[in-house]
Amino acid sequence: MDDGAALILLHGGAGTGAAEGMVARARLAAAGVSAQAARDGGFGSVVLATDDASIAGGDGYTVDHDPAGEAFSLRERVLGLVGKLGAEAVAVMGAGALPLLTAEDFAAVREALAKGGNVAVTNNFYSSDLTACSPATALARVGPFERDNVLPRRLREEAGCKVTVLPRSVRTAFDLDTPADLVVLALSEATPEAIREALPAEESLPLAPYRALMPLLCDPDAEILVAGRVASATWAHLERETACRVRIVSEERGMASAPEGHTARSLVGRLLEEVGMERFADELASLADGAVLDTRVLLAHAGSRASREDRFQGDLLAPERVSDPWLRDLTAALAAAEVPVLAGGHSLLSGGLMALADQAWLENDRRLGIAPPAG
Repeated sequence: MDDGAALILLHGGAGTGAAEGMVARARLAAAGVSAQAARDGGFGSVVLATDDASIAGGDGYTVDHDPAGEAFSLRERVLGLVGKLGAEAVAVMGAGALPLLTAEDFAAVREALAKGGNVAVTNNFYSSDLTACSPATALARVGPFERDNVLPRRLREEAGCKVTVLPRSVRTAFDLDTPADLVVLALSEATPEAIREALPAEESLPLAPYRALMPLLCDPDAEILVAGRVASATWAHLERETACRVRIVSEERGMASAPEGHTARSLVGRLLEEVGMERFADELASLADGAVLDTRVLLAHAGSRASREDRFQGDLLAPERVSDPWLRDLTAALAAAEVPVLAGGHSLLSGGLMALADQAWLENDRRLGIAPPAG
């Protein structure tokens, strides 16, 4: 029993593909970083819930393996852990969610929970990476859920919780979810060393287009295109923190949590249909000096059923390792574009871009001699 706050980290469904393995290893390393930060920030216990029987434990957290032979229900799994932990407050997040959070960030979550009452804390109200609530039993008043990113809204609407949203920053926006996020972590000097050690070798990552795009963020004569599920907070951050012009196409926000039967429609997807794969990259080059694309929106628009491994290999700009014909052709077109094109998911267009901008300015200031050298 723990009369304080507990953190539940969820790690499962990692897949068996090579790119999926890259992400899974980094997410597990991030779990250890988050566990230590949470303990330093006042959380009394941390547990990693996983379907991977090979994981025995780690520094700062215990492991609770999914029961063998039982159909998985996220709600029942979380409620079962809440009962085991006996904590008065609980936070729930994926093992790789918000890997840049510090002890001070977790302390802010703990402080908000300690105020008492029927409260919840999240980094994103409509699509959370971290949700915390007090009392922990408030989760039992929420109906069935199979995605933890719906919890803040459901806790407010069904459990009557007053929800606090953490201030928007790179730390509260960056999610380790796809190989594109691995590239960002490889380039950012803010990456914790334990996560950096778990990243794949540099030759396995498409560093070149990222390195080519980063100086554009500091160039008032440059223009970039950002297309996909772009939040207004990200747009505002780019307006404040970059020198370049930014062409935004924001579409299909909330796609992952849309009602059943929703059909994705994309303006960029329509452009792709009109001009074809071969001309698509040329059209991007005519619009901007570099582009950042949420390819999940394009895939949904096209009705693609590409596997997660294929999507991840697409993020790595490796068409030769993509088995889905449509995504293979798209990946080849993006990899051959005359301007740098970054491909990824929602996190790349939010915390990923924010982290790249921070690193770009740091390197820009070093070139100008107004920032200390690395190391």
